[in-house]
Amino acid sequence: MPFLALVASFISMLYNMTATILRKSCRAFKDVLKNNFFEHQLLTSSSNMLKDERTTHTTVDPADVEGFSKLMKEWWEPNGQLKSLHSMNLVRIPLIRDGLVQCSLTERNIKPLKDKTILDVGCGGGILSEGLARIGAIVTGIDASKELIDLANVHKDLDPRIAENKPTYIHATVEDHVNNFKNYYDGVVASEVIEHVNNKELFVKSCVTSLKPGGRIFFTTPNRTRLSQLGAIFLAENILRIVPRGTHQYEKFITPNELTFLLERNDCHVEAIYGLFYHFITNTWQFIGPQHLMYALQAVKLK
Repeated sequence: MPFLALVASFISMLYNMTATILRKSCRAFKDVLKNNFFEHQLLTSSSNMLKDERTTHTTVDPADVEGFSKLMKEWWEPNGQLKSLHSMNLVRIPLIRDGLVQCSLTERNIKPLKDKTILDVGCGGGILSEGLARIGAIVTGIDASKELIDLANVHKDLDPRIAENKPTYIHATVEDHVNNFKNYYDGVVASEVIEHVNNKELFVKSCVTSLKPGGRIFFTTPNRTRLSQLGAIFLAENILRIVPRGTHQYEKFITPNELTFLLERNDCHVEAIYGLFYHFITNTWQFIGPQHLMYALQAVKLK
């Protein structure tokens, strides 16, 4: 009986917590609708993105760079505001590993990416870069924020697991970096980055140009749908507060079709697209079929 009572109490607690979240969401959602938030965003998103492509000659959005730089004190807190980026390593690192090295489970070792050169575009404080270095990759991380590059350079000296294989961090944009590193990397990663840049056409072109023919490029990013607007911005930022408010702008999201088009224009073939789902209660990520919220994309450079 005590065990059953404990189970009933736990279920009741989950029910009450879920009901409270839903009530708050409904009230706030009604307020948003009154202000025509969704209608305005949907009508302006495509036109704004196209306008950016035509009028900007850099991939850097200064407001986004400044916003992320302010989070540097939170960057390496695994249970802080950026905890979802830490837990995302458990799905995005295997995606990159398996995309770059095809081998059986019996042939796999603890350094499967040994001697593989990887460019981590928009590396921030180095969460993904260090994770890739731990499994042998020769990682170069670049970011438009000098503060975050300085943070990454400090933190790489704190992890003994990468003492013999520390990432190289450079304060640079991808369009500048590629001038000296054409056809250089085995893999290029832009994880949770493309939704924060201006001139996505230049961004994709620069990423691909840095990649060797036969190399692979990886993206993770929110889709541009009503559902992602509700989930990634409205709920995640304003209700659940699992990411800082103002992190995302809906009009800068990109759809899988749009990203595929940009990659194909730059001689890439898209090999796989997976839906991504974040379980905010358990702080875990999962690959799923539907791509309406977020997605991961893998492509190969043909020539």
